[in-house]
Parts: sequence; structure tokens; C-alpha cells
Amino acid sequence: MNASIEQLRRLRAQAGVATLPGATPPAAAASPSMLRSLLQRHRRIDGGPPDRDRALPGVEVAEGLRCLETRLDWLPAPTAIATGFDRHHADSAPIAAQRMLAFDTETTGLAGGSGTRAFMIGAADWHGGGLRIRQLLITTMAAEAAMLDRFAQWCGEHDVLVSYNGKCYDAPLLAARYRLARRANPLAGLMHLDLLHPARRRWRGIYENCRLATIERQVLGVLREDDLPGSEAPAAWLAYLRGGSAANLRRVCTHNATDLSSLMALLLRLAAAA
Repeated sequence: MNASIEQLRRLRAQAGVATLPGATPPAAAASPSMLRSLLQRHRRIDGGPPDRDRALPGVEVAEGLRCLETRLDWLPAPTAIATGFDRHHADSAPIAAQRMLAFDTETTGLAGGSGTRAFMIGAADWHGGGLRIRQLLITTMAAEAAMLDRFAQWCGEHDVLVSYNGKCYDAPLLAARYRLARRANPLAGLMHLDLLHPARRRWRGIYENCRLATIERQVLGVLREDDLPGSEAPAAWLAYLRGGSAANLRRVCTHNATDLSSLMALLLRLAAAA
């Protein structure tokens, strides 16, 4: 059921997330507070000393690999999405929303290269009437192959990728990891909408920068609370692998899920203005 603007405002007020004055209520973005609450419902407690917080969301689907799934039922999809905002696909016919697959990685470094790996892969698609967010998180180095295999199962040959700077970072990084694992790259050949470039064309010079968090705040009216910067994600994961607390790693999960919901929100905003 489509949520009215007023219902969405009430949901956001209950979650304690502010909407900036003059900003359009984010009818397609879930607040970090909501996502954090939903992720906490799926928490499982791993073994470890009783005085150490080792709780992570999701369930273990293979040794060292956890899968988290969150459904945003108040985030219905349109029937089709126009791609006129993307210069490379301006002449394409509208695409069925169910074909859209947003993806985002959390990695061990920001420079890329063969030494950098993804320890989390998140994906969002419209499924069952709402937005489905699925995240794969490895808790051992050896689980990378299982994560790559599971993510490949989520990618269909007719899917359309949606990312934010994914053409330059996430997609090449995953291509390298699949190559090193001697596996076929499921992203190869798929249509790819990288929203960073149309966002820059539209809002460069209007806001201080075109980082996703800035576009969220200024365009979608989303304010992140207790957000762990992406630059701190590698340390959070490595600390957990060394036996430390899972607190910051859970914040990485929320950060990644917020990125994915905002990606789909921005996609709808750009398509509506095309």
C-alpha cells in the first residue's frame, strides 16, 4: 500500500529523524534509525566471552558468512522507471522497477587494487511489494568465496545495476575478486546506472559536494544519526576479526543499508525529473 506523505512524516517523527525545512519528504528513503531497528530484530549472538559484545545481525548461511535481510514495505516501486537522466541510456525505454538491483560494498580499503577485498556486499531490489535489502557479511577471510557465490545468485542476466560511484570503484573491485577466485563475474555485461554522474550534473555547485550523504540531506531530507563514516568501516571489521566488540561493525551494517535505501530513493527522484 502506498504510504501518504503525512504517514511517512509520522514514521520519520517516530524514528527521531528530522526532515530539513523546505526539503521534500523522502518517500523512498528509510531513515537510519528505522533500518537500525529492523536489523536489530534479526540479531543472533555468536560465541565469545560473556563480557564482550559479539552480537551481529542476520543468520549464518555458510561458515563465516552471515546474511541480513530487511524489508521496507512502505517503499513501493513504480511500474517502470525512466532512465532519461543517464546520458548513456537517455534513449532507452522505461525499465521495469523489478529489474533494478542497487549494490554497494564495504571494503578493507579505499584505494582499490588486488589487495583490497569486500567484506560486505549489500543489494536492494523491489520484491514482494516493497524494497528488499539483503547484505552479505564475512566474519572470516576464508568465507569470501562463499560470499561471492551467494551474491552471484542474486544477480540476474536481465538486471539493471544501480550504484553511486560503482562504475569506478565497487564494480571493478568485485570484478577483481571474482577473477582472483576464478569465478565468472555476474556483473559483467549488465546495464549499469551510476547515479553519481547525473547527481553531479544536477547539483554540482549548488551544495558543498555531491557525496551521497550530502545528497541525502539536501535532496531527500535524510539526516544520518550515529553514522559510522565509510573510512572507519575497515577498522570496525578488522577489530571484530581480532576478537573485539561488534558494536562498530553493526554500525557498518546500518550505514550500508542506509546507502542502499537512499540509492533507490535517489533513483526515483532522478527518474521523476527526467
